[in-house]
Order: sequence, then structure tokens, then C-alpha cells
Amino acid sequence: MTPETSKGPDVTTTQTKTPEQAEGPRPLSAREGAGGDNIFSGAALAAGVIILVVLFAVAVFLIAQAFPALVAPQDQIAGGKGFWAYILPLVIGTVIAAVIALVIATPISIGVALFISHYAPRKIAQILGYVIDLLAAIPSVVFGAWGISFLAPALVPGYNWLSSTLGWIPIFAGPPSATGKTVLTASIVLAVMIIPIITSISREIFLQTPKLHEEAALALGATRWEMIKMAVFPFARPGVISAVMLGLGRALGETMAVALVLSSGPLLASLIKSGNQTIAAEIALNFPEASGLSLSTLIAAGLVLFVITLVVNVVARWVISRHKEFSGAN
Repeated sequence: MTPETSKGPDVTTTQTKTPEQAEGPRPLSAREGAGGDNIFSGAALAAGVIILVVLFAVAVFLIAQAFPALVAPQDQIAGGKGFWAYILPLVIGTVIAAVIALVIATPISIGVALFISHYAPRKIAQILGYVIDLLAAIPSVVFGAWGISFLAPALVPGYNWLSSTLGWIPIFAGPPSATGKTVLTASIVLAVMIIPIITSISREIFLQTPKLHEEAALALGATRWEMIKMAVFPFARPGVISAVMLGLGRALGETMAVALVLSSGPLLASLIKSGNQTIAAEIALNFPEASGLSLSTLIAAGLVLFVITLVVNVVARWVISRHKEFSGAN
């Protein structure tokens, strides 16, 4: 028997396909496609309506609960001068702390975002991106504990220097706080808290800049920084504004960090004295013991903060709508 005959016949297996498999997946009918579209459209509409209903319900609750404080006699409100005299220093303190935090955080955030998106090597950029995202997840009470235990004492020598050197400027007038628990310290803590938010959003916006725009600028002889000014910043401006407004909203409504770091007191022009207060911290510190008209007063303060936040978002949307053409906003 020859080797050829000993091997026997070759056996090959063939897999028969059903008609459905041979023709490929069955296309959806027009009725089935329309049904899926209707379900998705209805779910999206329901989600939008729920958000509006919840927002309206919150507004109605705040107005109803705050009404007694708004119409109460002046001598029955904390301070004895009426609700608006009570809330005005809190509004000013809230705005001051949030604005200082933005002034500190915005350039740092944009610089870090640019470094991650256009300058850092890929591995370093990935590591920095993860670290920034982790910072955004840290609870506010942790930042407050860090501010009261480490940052405030560390800033006391700096406050003494500011008072002795620049004390003729009202915002640096002394005597400075011996504990460092001032509105400037609270603003620095707020800045550290909102840096991850602004950085993360700005980084994603910078990365979405069309590569053709960047390459065209470089091909015309622009340096990397000139390319960023000509191609990246115009494209990312609306997105960066959105990131800054989101950080502002976080700074306006922050409670625990400010309550821990700031020594509350009357409204002062100096940023390095013990004093000033924010609306959110005022509510957090006094709400547990409040009742009756005092509770209505605190809810009315929350209504004012609600209106401020709403106005800030409306203004932000208006600014973005003016610069959204040919940018990352569309």
C-alpha cells in the first residue's frame, strides 16, 4: 500500500448557511425605525420636562418658605434692620470670595490645560489628566480641613507682610487675622477646588481644535504659541467661558469648605481680617438650630443665592451665544 492510498480521502467540512445568514442582518422596517425614534424622542423630552419641573418646584418651595421673612417687620429679622440689610453683606461676601477664586483659578487652569493638550508628552499628559480628574472628585470637606489645618496657619506670615507693606490699600488693611481664617484664605481654597473643573473642561475643548487649523497656522510659519493664539483660543473661547461659569457656580454655592475656613463676622473691606461671610456658609452654620422666622430667613437667603446662580448662568449663555460661530460651541 502506497503512502498516498494509506492517507485515505481528505474530508472537508462545509458549513451551510441559512438564507437569513446569507442575506445578512434583516433591515428594520419603516414602522420599527419610527417606533425606536419615537421612544428615544419621548424619553429625551421627558428628561427635559422633568428638569424644568424640578427647577420650578424648587423655585416655588423657596418663594413660599421665604415669603414670611420677606414681609416680616424689620426688627424681627436678624440684625434688626430688615431682610435686605441682613442679606446684602452676605451677597457681597459671596461675590467677593467667588470672584477672587476665579481670578486665581482661571489662568492656572487654562495654563495646565494647555500644557496637557499641546506641550506635555503623551504619557505625562495622561498622568496629569488622571490626577486632575481625581482632584475634582475630592469632597469639599477635605479641602476645608486642609485649609483650616495647613493653609490658614501658613498664610499668617504673608498676611502680616501684606499688612505692614501694603496696609495703606483698604483690602490689605490690618490688623491681620492671627489664625489666617479670612475671606482671602477661603477664596484660595475655593480656587483650588474649582481648578480641576475648569482644567478638565478646557483640556477637552483644546483637544477638539481641528488639526487642519493648527497645521495651517504652523505651515504659515507661526510658532506653537502663535498657533495657539490664532487657532486654539478662538475655537475654544466659548467652551472656556462655559468652564469658568461652571467653576463660578461651584464657588458661589460652596458650603462646608468656606464654613470651616472662614471666621464669620461683619462685612469688611479688608481681605486679611477676620470677618465677612457667604450665603451658603451662613445657611450651613445656622440651619440646624433655626426655626420659625429664622428658618424662613435662611430659606430666603437660599432664594437669593438661587437667583444669583440663575442670573450668572443666563449671562454665561448669552456670552457664549455671541461667540459660538466657527468655534467649539457648535
